[in-house]
Amino acid sequence: MSGHSKWASIKHKKAATDAKRGAAFTKMIKEITVVAKNGGGNPETNAALRSAIDRAKGINMPMKNIENAIKKGTGELPGVTYEEVSFDAYGPGGVAMLITGLTDNKNRTTAEIRNILSKKNGSMAGAGATSFLFSSKGFISIEKDKASEDDLLELMDAGVEDINSDGKEYHEVTCAITDLENVKKALAEKSIPTVAAERTMIPSTYVKVTGNDAKNLLALMEGLEDHEDVQNVYANFDIPDEEMDKLSQE
Repeated sequence: MSGHSKWASIKHKKAATDAKRGAAFTKMIKEITVVAKNGGGNPETNAALRSAIDRAKGINMPMKNIENAIKKGTGELPGVTYEEVSFDAYGPGGVAMLITGLTDNKNRTTAEIRNILSKKNGSMAGAGATSFLFSSKGFISIEKDKASEDDLLELMDAGVEDINSDGKEYHEVTCAITDLENVKKALAEKSIPTVAAERTMIPSTYVKVTGNDAKNLLALMEGLEDHEDVQNVYANFDIPDEEMDKLSQE
């Protein structure tokens, strides 16, 4: 799981500080609008909305933007209607990819995603070709200097299913989607901060990627995630930590 989760941790740390914050805001606004439309505008009764608000706060989005996005979702303010889309794809090294997004023009988005893939050593796959490799889970990344593995083992009763501490920087915690809020609450009660805490898609198998394939794969991941309609890119790669660190600095 190290490649997938390492990328998630790097991405979240960058999102709160880098020059792409405006793009991150736009994507969060879309997500909040859609989850408010689907499940209502009250975060107390809409867990998906509560999670989205937490992540919006994590990238320092102003509360006014969050409130307006909720109102657009509930119809209190006029807004664009977004459609959920997903694409199955393959990346360098035979890595399976699942790309999800929100768009107001599916045909345009499909053509643009296909173009990014073809230009960056990837390819579009048929519907269902890769998505069966992924399952929905709650995912939490915690810096190792903020908590010990023993601290996290005490949270098994809150719903933690697995703890991976093999990487040198992060603990990787997974749980059922329905237990994500309970685990986040339990961490907060212990004053343990998180780098990422979200719903994600965890692959059932992994492909080890190194060298140019690893470099090209991360370039493809970043190119896809830079697209304004793409919300998430999931992939079953495993890049060694040392190589991942080096590539993320380039």
